Amino acid sequence: MDEVNNSVVSQFVLSGLCESEELQIFLFSFFSILYLIIILGNILIILSVISDAHLHSPMYFLLANLSFVDLWLSSVTTPKMIIDFLRESNTISFGGCMCQIFFGHFVGGGEMVLLVAMAYDRYVAICKPLHYTAITNQRRCIGLVVISWTIGCVHSMSQLAMVMDLPFCGPREMDSFFCDLPLVIKLACMDTYVLGLMVNADSGILALICFFLLLISYTHILVTVCHQSLDGAAKALSTCTAHIMVVVIFFGPCIFIYLWPLNITSMDKFLAVFYTVFTPLLNPAIYTLRNKEMKVALQKLRSQYLNLKWNS
Repeated sequence: MDEVNNSVVSQFVLSGLCESEELQIFLFSFFSILYLIIILGNILIILSVISDAHLHSPMYFLLANLSFVDLWLSSVTTPKMIIDFLRESNTISFGGCMCQIFFGHFVGGGEMVLLVAMAYDRYVAICKPLHYTAITNQRRCIGLVVISWTIGCVHSMSQLAMVMDLPFCGPREMDSFFCDLPLVIKLACMDTYVLGLMVNADSGILALICFFLLLISYTHILVTVCHQSLDGAAKALSTCTAHIMVVVIFFGPCIFIYLWPLNITSMDKFLAVFYTVFTPLLNPAIYTLRNKEMKVALQKLRSQYLNLKWNS
């Protein structure tokens, strides 16, 4: 890959989140626990949806796919970030850096579209309940998931195509804990101002379009429910507020990093942590723990596990 790239640089150096050894030990323990919770929480959601026949519906099918995407999203950068807390020198190969860029944008772009699909599903269920089964059947939901992965792949390939042929001859230090495309472009031995604008526009516009579609969908849901009943409006407001919080936490960093870059390294790191770690952690809590059917399914799964363990 280095020969194709005509690059002298075979690896990049990552500065990480901090330089203090004491703080690094704390962060290692903290993020290790968070990552374990993310993995276990999302796997439990997927297993619950698969094992419980009552959850074989479009809404829970999309929810299980969201958990699957979150497993990928959290695994693109978090494991290496955790391991780097124990290393004195944090490096990543050129190929590893390109892989982080590809899978980060692939999974991130796919999740954006998948969240829009989930909001559309809720919009049809609440605003057009009589036509719900006809509009959002299992086949159409599979199509929406395929579309989300396809858009994510196309978006990621377009991003990677912009950086693969750039000449890298030094410097090779990035003030980040993972390979982020805008930072990699700045290390190229050429003027990348126009290319940087194209990269930011590609990611930022996708995030902005999905963000506005989500806001429009949830606003329409709230307006519809408010005209139906006060109790329903209160419940919908609580649910939509939680969902919008996840949307803001997920899309906010993307919009500020790519569409409206602040050029503040510490702020970029803070936003990137929210994007890659806290969103996959919040999704199970917001979409699952507030749902009675999911709670029942999780209890059934726990009972099945205990019975199996007891019988063995």
